[in-house]
Amino acid sequence: MLCDTLEIINDEMSRAVKRSGRSKDSVRLVAVSKRQNIEKIRQAISCGQLIFGENYLQEAREKIPACQEELSWHFIGHLQSNKAALAVELFNVIETVDRIKIARLLDKHAQRLGRKTEILLQVNIGKEKQKHGVLPDDAEALLREILVETQLKVRGLMAIPPWSAQPENSRMYFRKLRQLSETLADNGLFTGNNTVELSMGMSADFTIAIEEGATLVRVGTALFGQRE
Repeated sequence: MLCDTLEIINDEMSRAVKRSGRSKDSVRLVAVSKRQNIEKIRQAISCGQLIFGENYLQEAREKIPACQEELSWHFIGHLQSNKAALAVELFNVIETVDRIKIARLLDKHAQRLGRKTEILLQVNIGKEKQKHGVLPDDAEALLREILVETQLKVRGLMAIPPWSAQPENSRMYFRKLRQLSETLADNGLFTGNNTVELSMGMSADFTIAIEEGATLVRVGTALFGQRE
């Protein structure tokens, strides 16, 4: 059953990639496994899914060591300063860096552990007071601080647009994030600057995100069903 659902999602992704005129391998699925049991994660792995996203460190602390396969784990929740060390230990990519303090802590623990931690800068693209993320106008200054003060590998941007019952309403925010990434890339503010990652789009609007340039889409309930 889960394999069938994963195939449907991958087909929808492929069609969206084709509509956007991009290559098939330009977008990857992050299976958001928060509040899902380890059996469902193992099912997804058996179906070929290799990238997973978790929001809660304590939950991930139990799940990740239980999966022996070569997987990529993305942290996609808000990161508190006192959990930075654990985040570095558990995750390959931390998508929610939004302040220099947390970047410094991640770098400190990454160097201590000999890890090459990759991060995305979380942008509050809708400028919502209740959401985390650096404001778009402040993203360049924060990136410059991170690049000067740390050895973190800054791969791109991540955003969650304002909620809407109409997925199409997310398009303008996805477009703004892509345009921001292009400006920042032109200024040489990403590590490597070959492929800038754009993590945007979730279960309801991931095809629209792909059409607007997403390289990572975060899909949970559409794949796994309702959370426990």
